[in-house]
Amino acid sequence: MVITNLDVSIQSLKEYTLRMIEKCQESVDLSVEYMIKKDMKNTKKVIREDDDIDILREYIRDRSIELMALKQPLARDLRYIYALCDISTELERIGDYAANICRESLEIGEEVFIKELIDIPIMKEICCEMLKDLWDALSDDNANLAYEIAQKDNEIDELYERVRQDCLQVMHNNPDENINQGMRLVFIGRYLERIGDHITNICEKIIYAKNGEMIEIG
Repeated sequence: MVITNLDVSIQSLKEYTLRMIEKCQESVDLSVEYMIKKDMKNTKKVIREDDDIDILREYIRDRSIELMALKQPLARDLRYIYALCDISTELERIGDYAANICRESLEIGEEVFIKELIDIPIMKEICCEMLKDLWDALSDDNANLAYEIAQKDNEIDELYERVRQDCLQVMHNNPDENINQGMRLVFIGRYLERIGDHITNICEKIIYAKNGEMIEIG
């Protein structure tokens, strides 16, 4: 098999995308870990490091446009570049949601949690597991694995609904003291639920890049 300059360029683009996945996984993981530990200093650090994810997104977008304009790729190569560009957009949104979790944590600050945090950490673990497997799926161009990863989003949706209902109940029981933090915890659950959605979208893009088939999962 002859390796062309375009092949090398696409591989480089893919490696930058894999780096984005790693950074997103770390951001999601640390956003909830620092919230639980009430580590305000490192929570602020996670917000600042979202800039690194944005920079990678800009590079992948600009490089994708450059490759399509100058190399004029056809068929699978064009599809692959297009998919990587779209995946970087989804990853940038995941980074934003991780930063949003941190912002809600800073607003909660040193307050004692109004309820035991059980489902939110589980949601975070599932999201991080999905991102870890996503790295493997993209690295190996494994459409079957991508489809399997997307199925886990249903678990996140169910957990989010439980978080929402639990927080509403706690707020109802003591609205004067619990409503502010309760809403912030609901937002954090919602951000994790949206991260699951974006991971599912990425899985669809991996399947498209591999098989040329645009499907909607879930």
